[in-house]
Amino acid sequence: MRKKSVHMTKSEVRQEIRRRKAACSAEERALLSRQVTAKLVATPQWQQAHTVLLYHSLPDEVATHDLISEALATGKRVLLPVVVGDDLELRDYHAPGDLREGTFHIMEPTGEPFTDYAAIDLAVIPGVAFTQDGRRLGRGRGYYDRLLTHITDNYKVGLCWPFQLVGDIPTEPHDYPMDEVISLDPQS
Repeated sequence: MRKKSVHMTKSEVRQEIRRRKAACSAEERALLSRQVTAKLVATPQWQQAHTVLLYHSLPDEVATHDLISEALATGKRVLLPVVVGDDLELRDYHAPGDLREGTFHIMEPTGEPFTDYAAIDLAVIPGVAFTQDGRRLGRGRGYYDRLLTHITDNYKVGLCWPFQLVGDIPTEPHDYPMDEVISLDPQS
């Protein structure tokens, strides 16, 4: 199945991943999310990070709500993105009461903007699909592509379910690779 993606367009890859997600139950995705986030938490990058950029997951993304709580419980500074116009603005997150529903029905923090990008020890980035070597395909609006121009020297991790791993993703100059992609073996 992976070999088919070698010559797919970005749109075709997105369609294929939508099909794969639909074939996986919510319960299976929840279990896979717990396994993927546990794998992230076990990394030295996570354990040594003081300031982490996370995302408040949507139902079709690796679930990060427990990961966010765990980060706070272990004393990490948690940053979450907020959609502002055509860009993502980062804000500190302290507690569930800090969230409000924002653009695209994403829960977003209401705190002050954070712009000390160099202070981010670990950036955890969502995506529609990833390759093992770190190429990422987003939803197509470029929000994370624009944000990643500010965090080029920070350690970036893509989180994904095994069925979001593909053999190839067409890339363009504005597509920033991840330093690591954390998932599970597609055969597991």
